[in-house]
Amino acid sequence: MGLPFLNSFSAAAGRGVWHADELGLADAQVVATGHAALDAELPGGGWPVGAMTELLQTAPEAHVWRLLLPALAQAFQARGGPVVLIGAPYEPCGPSLAAQGLPVEALMWVRSDAPASRLWACEQALRCADVSAVLAWLPQARVGELRRLQLAAAQHDVLLFVCRPESAAQGASPARLRLQVESCEADSSQIELRILKRRGPPLAAPVMLPARNERMAALLAAARLRRKLRLQQQGTAAAGEETTSTATTATVVRIDAWKGGPSALDRIAVVA
Repeated sequence: MGLPFLNSFSAAAGRGVWHADELGLADAQVVATGHAALDAELPGGGWPVGAMTELLQTAPEAHVWRLLLPALAQAFQARGGPVVLIGAPYEPCGPSLAAQGLPVEALMWVRSDAPASRLWACEQALRCADVSAVLAWLPQARVGELRRLQLAAAQHDVLLFVCRPESAAQGASPARLRLQVESCEADSSQIELRILKRRGPPLAAPVMLPARNERMAALLAAARLRRKLRLQQQGTAAAGEETTSTATTATVVRIDAWKGGPSALDRIAVVA
């Protein structure tokens, strides 16, 4: 007598069960990555909001901005709050970011070499309602510490990216999504993305993305040409020689200067 009921229950339950050989659906909001090839391989078609995305790299800042800029710009436009950078290895180049949709006044850069201070600042930023997204470099973070950040991101629906060394790939992580980011050895104009963890089957081949978007590549080419012509006119360098310009740098906005009343973010200035 119970068999028909059990069969009916199994059929109904099966319709809501995720199968490991299928790309899972997002169980929360996502933000499109801005890269169609990558969106096609991510659950829900974008970066998960309210969850940690872990980026593993050989070099601490390699290709991060190229990969994340479209989503960070979207988050800022949607929420209007700052994008908080914690432990960034280099000062952001404001004009470059602004040219790709993220104004420099949207950035708040927390500078600290102490791992405990970085973790504390990251957790406080995640708990602040004004923050649009958090991008943190946490090379020494332990699993328990990352789990606490994952919970904070989930409680406050914040876009969270954590950059860690490539060697961390062998360890456990509470991140919803893990990617290994590296330059393509066969073609330096491409970025190679290996999805190490997602709700879906293993990805057999890496996702390939251009190392620079078309607009930025055109701007850089034009800048190189102007620099070459100027050097030729001045007679200070041979044709084809390039120099590095340091005339323009980003404006770093202090966290305690952001509009609004006292909040968790106001205390982050202590470690800046």
